[in-house]
Amino acid sequence: MTLKQLEAFYWAAKLGSFALAAERLHVTQSSLSKRIAELEQSVGASLFDRSSQRAVLTELGQRVVPIANKMLALSDDVRNLVSVEKGLQGVCKFGISELGALTWLPPFVAMLREAHPALVLRPYVDLARQLERRVARGELDFAVAPGPSQDSDLHTEVMSKVRFAWMAAPARVGANRLLRPQDFEKHPVITMTEDSGLTRAFDAWANAQGLQVQRILACNSLMAITGLTVAGVGISFLPADYTRAWIQQGTLVELGSDPPLPTLDYCFLFRRDDVRDLVRRLRDYVRQVVNY
Repeated sequence: MTLKQLEAFYWAAKLGSFALAAERLHVTQSSLSKRIAELEQSVGASLFDRSSQRAVLTELGQRVVPIANKMLALSDDVRNLVSVEKGLQGVCKFGISELGALTWLPPFVAMLREAHPALVLRPYVDLARQLERRVARGELDFAVAPGPSQDSDLHTEVMSKVRFAWMAAPARVGANRLLRPQDFEKHPVITMTEDSGLTRAFDAWANAQGLQVQRILACNSLMAITGLTVAGVGISFLPADYTRAWIQQGTLVELGSDPPLPTLDYCFLFRRDDVRDLVRRLRDYVRQVVNY
């Protein structure tokens, strides 16, 4: 019985898929299956029932999962003693929203390259709900996105609070700088799709006010929505600090509303059962540089 065999078994059990477990552990699916078969041979019993198309844990396999988790956690503790001196190594796949990629991602990457040159970073940019799904499935080690997540398998920690404000081209709104309920019938609202954390927050705000909104589901790009707003296609809700340059140039104006848009939490998301020191340490690095 080896740690690699236990690791293969544990992640196949937790993710419910040999393919996802192999991707997480950066091995081929055939290698992962071989390790699990070797573990079963060592134990002397089957841990997965392979009689159907999808492998399912046997009763013994279900009892072995928490034990494997403890053994892997102890192994990780030993590795941590070494990693403190040698630095983090391996591959880290993490998710990030577009706003994060446009703001704090460069200093985050630069900091880690200097502190942990042997660590390979593979960022993945997507909308909040997609990132949550990938973290929950084990495809990503963690993600930083608008939250909190409603997935009970994920742990959420607030990294930053971002103020959003209504934005428009000056020509579209004229001298009016305060949005009234009837303005939302007059001005199209440019948003992302429902997978966006921003859209979820806006929908909750609009429903609370009983607003009838004329919406344009334009695209899933913050930069494109900014461009469409500058062009006068409609109004949008954008991060206040992010749009400061356009406001200073006079191509956008900030609009008030009563009540104002909510402040949005950007959160660090990871699986509750992921006890690796890698995740905790990278969370601390994110906290140092996160700035929207």
